[in-house]
Amino acid sequence: MNKEFFEALDIIEKERGIKKEVLLEKIVKAMEVAVEKDLGIEGNVNVTVDHEKKNFSVAVMKTVVEDVYDPDTEISLEDAKKIRARVKVGTVLPIPLKTKDFGYIAIGAAKNVIRQGIKEAEKAQLFADMQGKAKELVTGIVQRISEKSGAAILQIGSNEFVLPKEEMIPGEEIKPGDHIKVYVVDVISTDRGPKIMLSRTHPGFVSRMFELEVPEIYDGTVEIKAISREAGARTKMAVWSKDENVDAIGACIGTKRSRVENVIAQIGGEKIDIVKWSEDPAEFISAALSPSAVVSVEILSQQPKSCRVTVPDEQLSLAIGNKGQNARLAARLTGYNIDIHPESGYFGE
Repeated sequence: MNKEFFEALDIIEKERGIKKEVLLEKIVKAMEVAVEKDLGIEGNVNVTVDHEKKNFSVAVMKTVVEDVYDPDTEISLEDAKKIRARVKVGTVLPIPLKTKDFGYIAIGAAKNVIRQGIKEAEKAQLFADMQGKAKELVTGIVQRISEKSGAAILQIGSNEFVLPKEEMIPGEEIKPGDHIKVYVVDVISTDRGPKIMLSRTHPGFVSRMFELEVPEIYDGTVEIKAISREAGARTKMAVWSKDENVDAIGACIGTKRSRVENVIAQIGGEKIDIVKWSEDPAEFISAALSPSAVVSVEILSQQPKSCRVTVPDEQLSLAIGNKGQNARLAARLTGYNIDIHPESGYFGE
């Protein structure tokens, strides 16, 4: 039994990537509960595992007494000396149990708790592995697309995860066999196991893509200060460099637009506006409304943040954007509610 037990643990560790120590800890506790339940005692069962000798044993802990009143927790001095010759009254003595003493109920319960222990260990291992990947990009292989929900089932490592339809970039086609990058939005521990939230529409997805393409972002020379996104349509990103000799925008665009185009290719042709971040709110808001020109920015309030922006009459539509998209993204980027007015004060139609 011991040999098969440890061989099984070795196989589980190798095939499922679960450390034996993690699994053993859960199995030992579960076995103790199962045996206690079968024997009708509580808190007196001790399961021990000897890693080196590959030995697995179960014992009932009993106190050595002159007169036994509770045979489940006590053993007479006379009987105790048969196990350990120099034992004294008051000693807590482990009384080894043989497998047959567990009873069929305990053995069945043990099998169940071992299976449960494996499941729990897998969940704990998965949570630990994925928690370290939160806010990062991971690559998954598309296994299938759900006909019902349209979600993509991805294999990441040895586990499968769900990329919901609403977290896919609108208009993109994902098919089985594709290798795609996804952003790990968050990893949450629940009663049913870890909940992994994946996305390709999150602004963090674009941030991490630029980090892969732009060495200056990776090494901290250039910093992404803010980002707003409407996936599949447009992203606005504000960048800044602590080094005055480094062109933050130019670094992100790259020679002949190579860097920004590589990112655009990964997000289905989505437009990307890269603007310069500034501590001066008026200057930052003006840049955020790019590609529109701005005549002036008047900060109206800090709580809540709001401003009035004046643009050339012929630039009004550009500043607002298609269905208000440019103004909306600029507002998210800067954190300001932006009220846009034409320079003449006349809105026309």
